[in-house]
Amino acid sequence: MTHYGKIKSYDSSSGTGSITPENGGDALRFKKKDLQQEGQMPKVDQRYSYDTSEVDGGKKSAVNLQHQQGDVSNAQENQASQQQG
Repeated sequence: MTHYGKIKSYDSSSGTGSITPENGGDALRFKKKDLQQEGQMPKVDQRYSYDTSEVDGGKKSAVNLQHQQGDVSNAQENQASQQQG
């Protein structure tokens, strides 16, 4: 089942981060290898779809993360750049 959430944090030096589910609940950890778009660094508040997987004795983590184009933050950035000329 695909879930949606926003990036809460990402540490490029360790290649780990967390994502907050849109439907509530605790933030889930993820690793760089779980990002589907190679070479793209996730940024705080970007919207991603993801699946969940149980690791470490039943603890859930986010896997198969895919950046969702057209999210609110991108729309606001595009609008701001258009207004600037």
